Amino acid sequence: MFNGETGIDVIPCHYKLEYIEWQERGEGSGAPVGIHPSSSDIMTKTKRDASFKDRLPNGNYIEKTASYFLIVCGQTPTTALLAMKSTQLKISRKWNSMITGTKMKGKNGLFTPASFSHVYKLRTVQQSNDKGTWFGWEVTKVGPVEDAALYQQAKSFAESVSKGDVIVKHGESNGSDKGSEAHF
Repeated sequence: MFNGETGIDVIPCHYKLEYIEWQERGEGSGAPVGIHPSSSDIMTKTKRDASFKDRLPNGNYIEKTASYFLIVCGQTPTTALLAMKSTQLKISRKWNSMITGTKMKGKNGLFTPASFSHVYKLRTVQQSNDKGTWFGWEVTKVGPVEDAALYQQAKSFAESVSKGDVIVKHGESNGSDKGSEAHF
C-alpha cells in the first residue's frame, strides 16, 4: 500500500499496448477471451454500445489497455505491472510523450535515452467528467536514475519483458474493473 498523495517513484522499463477481449462480468471464467496485439484490426469489428463499450458481434467487449512494466523504487526496489485503460489512456499518452520527449546530450549530440533511464512519480488525483468522479493517475518526471545497480536492475527487467520472459495473467480483480497480474 502506498499513500496516493505522496505517491511512489517508479522506473518504466517496458510499455505494451493491447486490446483485451472480455465477456460480461459473471459470464465465463473471469479471464480474457482473447488478447489482441496493438497491430490487430480487432477494433474495426466493434461497435460502441450505449454504455460506451466497444462490442464485437459475439457480444464480447474490447478494452484498450496500456501496460507499463515498472521498477518501484525504494529501499527494496521491486517489479510491478501498471495497466491503464479507459479514462487513464489519456494519462498514458501524456506519460509516453514525456518519455519520448526526454533528451540527453551524448558524444554525437542529443538522443532519446531508454525509458528505464529516468524516474517518474505516480500519484493519485481526483478526476471527473459528466459521468462521474474517480481517482486516476498523475505522472511527473523526477529525473535520471542515479544509482548504477538500480539502473542495471531496470535494464535487465526491460530485456526480460522484451524477450517474453515475463508472462502477464489478466483476470478479474476484486473491484468492478478487470485486473492484471504479472509473473516474473
